[in-house]
Amino acid sequence: MIAVGLLVYAGPISNGVVGLDLLSIKAFAVVILWMAVFLLFYGVDGFRIALFPLLFLFFMVPMPEALLNMIVATLQRGSAEASAILFKLTGTPFFRDGFMFSLPGISVEIARQCSGIRSSLALLITCLLAGHLMLESKWGKLVLALVAVPIAMVKNAIRIVTLSMLAIHVDQKYLLDSDLHRDGGVLFFMLALLLMWPLLWVLRRWERKPAAIAETRAQCK
Repeated sequence: MIAVGLLVYAGPISNGVVGLDLLSIKAFAVVILWMAVFLLFYGVDGFRIALFPLLFLFFMVPMPEALLNMIVATLQRGSAEASAILFKLTGTPFFRDGFMFSLPGISVEIARQCSGIRSSLALLITCLLAGHLMLESKWGKLVLALVAVPIAMVKNAIRIVTLSMLAIHVDQKYLLDSDLHRDGGVLFFMLALLLMWPLLWVLRRWERKPAAIAETRAQCK
């Protein structure tokens, strides 16, 4: 009923809603409708078993414009702060004005395109899948999902600082027009996965610790 109502209601309001927001409403309604059909055919028990993959369908819903802008702005600010820390660690002199960094011979702006919204979403999905497949506790899965955001910011900062340092010390083309700039997203995404792996290992060890203690106590008895 909710899904059908949203689809019907989307027609009269289409003239007063931004295109992306209208698409979000329609896609959200379609996902709700699919979940309702699944529940109808497979029942409550089947729905409960398939809840995790069913909830993943919501990732196909485009973000509303206001939410998208808020997330992009957050990623921009986080990437800028992390970049400033990395520039200080490298000993590179810079002057910062908001998202603009004035470096020796170049100026770098962390624009909306540098927020890494797509790779951040991919990293979040990866963390959710890794937590679902490799962790048992709900708190462990939650921690792994939440850490995707700061890891995404650090990954963006490493990319920005790496390109900037190459532009300063090697060739400015690295920052303006290079394969690393255009196609380096996969490389830095792999770096983000490497940053995530130690936390996943610690969480797995932490989950196994109570079981190991209980097994040791049982053997002692």
